[in-house]
Amino acid sequence: MLARQVALLRNPPSFGLLALATLASGLGTWLAFVALTVDVYDRTHSATWVSALFIADFLPAIVIGIAAGTVVDRVPRRRLMIVSDLVRVLVFLALPFAGSAGMIVALAAVAGFATGFFRPAVYAGLPNLVADEDLANANSVLQTIENAAWAVGPLLGGVLVAATAPDAAYVINAITFLVSAALLTRIPGRLLQAVAAAAGRGYWRDLADGFALIRGSRALLTILAAWNVVMLATAGANVSEVVLAKDALSSGDFGYGLLVGATGVGLAAGSLLAGSFLETRPLSSVYGAAIGGIALGLGAAAAAPNVWVAAACVAFVGAGNGAAVVCNAILVQRGAPDELRGRAFTVLMSSNYVVLGLGMLAAGPLTDALGPRQVWALAALLSGVASLIGLAMARGVSTRREPALQTQ
Repeated sequence: MLARQVALLRNPPSFGLLALATLASGLGTWLAFVALTVDVYDRTHSATWVSALFIADFLPAIVIGIAAGTVVDRVPRRRLMIVSDLVRVLVFLALPFAGSAGMIVALAAVAGFATGFFRPAVYAGLPNLVADEDLANANSVLQTIENAAWAVGPLLGGVLVAATAPDAAYVINAITFLVSAALLTRIPGRLLQAVAAAAGRGYWRDLADGFALIRGSRALLTILAAWNVVMLATAGANVSEVVLAKDALSSGDFGYGLLVGATGVGLAAGSLLAGSFLETRPLSSVYGAAIGGIALGLGAAAAAPNVWVAAACVAFVGAGNGAAVVCNAILVQRGAPDELRGRAFTVLMSSNYVVLGLGMLAAGPLTDALGPRQVWALAALLSGVASLIGLAMARGVSTRREPALQTQ
């Protein structure tokens, strides 16, 4: 199966270009993530400002899903992706001249908006770029690249920022987005869109079309129900992870770094294996088992006697997460017609991030009141419920493309 995934990078050639663009921008993004965090903290010495930076990263996805998700369907996808890359080039070239933490957060939010348009366009166009039978492996390859960048990029960023300054990371990231845009110009636009860009019917009717699509598709409802529960679990685990490492496991900063790194390794492994699993097993079984793996890993980590055992458990969580995200992409790609697929991605992403944000607001006080082990155990329970939801709702979902939706 690995040989088949590698072969996809060569044929079709356009998928290889998209994969290289994903690698370039992914490495730069995670390298710059470290630089942004260090820059804001060094200027303010305030965790509140760091929190504002993190919110600026995912808040745009919420706004796009509610206010502008239909743009992904109305604008030619290749053009939208290239413009998004060029906007991020300008943002990171401007960051070395930012005079305050507030300006850094504002520029990061602009980059977040560009990313919020870029990723749905990539995954909405992917089913048109590869053969139908290669879609699972294509999603697996792209997710593996993104997760590998997550594992390697922060390490490179830490070394670079320690040796130079955040400004160097910003400039390098701008170059990676320029490389990504150049690669995307070599992909024929018609290969990313099966039909002409959808015509708008007015903001409210377009938004209603997106919600009606989700309400009428079992595949999309599966993500809405199951993955939002996972987002609650993720919020609790993420917020309390540093407390678990430093206090409950007495492993200090090294232990926290070890847990974060283990997550990245697990994500890459899970997303890499997901494609081959989906070729031989029903999507519902893979999805339910992947989320079940998250539950088992969280529960085991909550009871871990030391950080090394916890790291192995967290890697298992990451593997389940990586495989489940591949399933999420396929559920949207199979559950939405091409002309509405972009808004399906953005509306679901918006919903997920809203739940994640609300969960993070509750997770801090909950961790203080109960302790990190108890919060991780609760996260395991929530993930177990999500696993059952995913298994039940995804059962019977077709793995073939659904016909185009006819609108009046």
